[in-house]
Amino acid sequence: MMGRTIANVLRLMGKELRSIKADPVMLILVVYSFTLAIYLVSNDASTEVRHVAVAVVDEDRSQLSRRLADAIRPPQFQAPVEIGADAVDAALNDGRFVFVLNIPPNFQADLLAGRSPELLLEIDATAMAQAGNGATDLQGIVATEIASFLSGGAQASSAPVDIVIRAWFNPNLETVWFGAVMQVMNNVTMLTLILAGAALIREREHGTVEHLLVMPVTPAQIVLSKILANGLVIVVAAALSLIFVVRWALGVPTAGSMPLFLVGTALYTITVASLGILLATFSTTMGQFGLLVIPIMVVLNLLSGGMTPLESMPDWLRLTMQVVGPSPHFVSFSQAVLYRGAGLSIVWPDLLAFAAQGAVFYALSLMRFRGVLSRI
Repeated sequence: MMGRTIANVLRLMGKELRSIKADPVMLILVVYSFTLAIYLVSNDASTEVRHVAVAVVDEDRSQLSRRLADAIRPPQFQAPVEIGADAVDAALNDGRFVFVLNIPPNFQADLLAGRSPELLLEIDATAMAQAGNGATDLQGIVATEIASFLSGGAQASSAPVDIVIRAWFNPNLETVWFGAVMQVMNNVTMLTLILAGAALIREREHGTVEHLLVMPVTPAQIVLSKILANGLVIVVAAALSLIFVVRWALGVPTAGSMPLFLVGTALYTITVASLGILLATFSTTMGQFGLLVIPIMVVLNLLSGGMTPLESMPDWLRLTMQVVGPSPHFVSFSQAVLYRGAGLSIVWPDLLAFAAQGAVFYALSLMRFRGVLSRI
């Protein structure tokens, strides 16, 4: 009996894989999502401060004002352009500069006399993340140059506390290291939901569900084959993407065990595919399924902890997502394995969590699928 069940599931998986192979749009979507989409979003859509346009209004014309302008250098900022005070508003309105540093008259003299003069930094905050990060960097540059000027270039007196910063797992604080892996995680969720749900909708739209009913297969075997076949495609695509796009093309190192990550990804795809089948049982067409899956997919990605930390969410929302959503556990698992090299002894609670959620989703999807078959 068990041998026949396994044989039936394998044959049905073969049918599902052939269906995916025969669908060029779905193949292109999978290939694009795990190649160009990851590379472009991770490498080119960065919030880091790079080559930002800066202008300087120098009304002081002193040695210190020239030092401040010279300290603003690439690659964070473009070489500063000197403009007049009357041109600031027009330059910001036209979007020619993101930052304008206004150095008032007699700034150096007032500083040496201990009068605490002020500098004005005007910011185009349209791009909020870049504006905030750039303002912090400029403040650091200005503070360093002023301290060096006042001390005559000598080392400042030692502070009572010496803070030593050590960045682990991403020593250069490169956003591409974080973005590349998180983009793979998001695409695993998105594609698994779409592929699994589309597999069931395709059967209903083509009228091949009736053919399955006359075959010596059970509803459980049908559902399981769709989950395993589509999950297999996603696991293989994610593995190839990590090796060739993340590691090779983007140069992002991964610290942990690839077999452990693939095992966890396989369990996660089973969970998400079960959810995709469950959503598909509430739809009769691909359009309905698309409208239903989009808000689910957005919530799973935005509240997974991959874009914003779970700790920044309200307690009730964080607990709700950890109970009903598999994505927070998958993000925690993936970050622990790929970034910090964690082993099974550390990540087993996350594996157990989304495996339990997968069992619930599978049971619900099977119950709903049997109801769909009873109405045919």
